[in-house]
Amino acid sequence: MNGGGTASRLSSETLHASAVAIDGRAVLISGLSGSGKSDLALRLIDRGFTLVSDDQTIVKKLNGTLVATAPATIRGKLEIRGIGIVAMPVVDDVPVALLVELTSEIQRLPDDSRSRIILGSSVPLISVDAMTASAPSKVSLALDQFGLRF
Repeated sequence: MNGGGTASRLSSETLHASAVAIDGRAVLISGLSGSGKSDLALRLIDRGFTLVSDDQTIVKKLNGTLVATAPATIRGKLEIRGIGIVAMPVVDDVPVALLVELTSEIQRLPDDSRSRIILGSSVPLISVDAMTASAPSKVSLALDQFGLRF
C-alpha cells in the first residue's frame, strides 16, 4: 500500500489480484497464490475481456472512481502455467466494477448485496471456484447483474 493512515485516505493500493476488463469496466480477481487468478483471467480473455494486470493490481482513485492498472514491471504480461510469461494486449486505468473472490467454498444462494471496501469505496463482491468450467460464465453474468455501471 502507498500513503499513510487509514485505507479510506489512501490514494492507491496494490492488491494481490489479477484484473481484466470489458466494455470499460474492470473485474478484480483475488485469491491465494495458486488459486487460479491467472487461469480465470486467461479464460475471460478468451471470452473478449482484455488484460489489465496479472497477480498484482494497483487500484487508485481518480475523480472519486476506483480504477485498476498494472504495475509498470508486469504491464502486458500474463503468467500461464506450463507455458510461461506471455505478452498480452493491455488496458490501463479502467473503472473497477466487480471483485471476484476465488474459493472452493461456495454458498448455494449467497446474499446478493455482498461488497468489499477498497480505498473507502464499496465494490460488489462474488465468490467463484476458479477451477469449475462455469467460472468465466459466472463472472460475466455477475458483472452484468451486480457490477457497477459507469
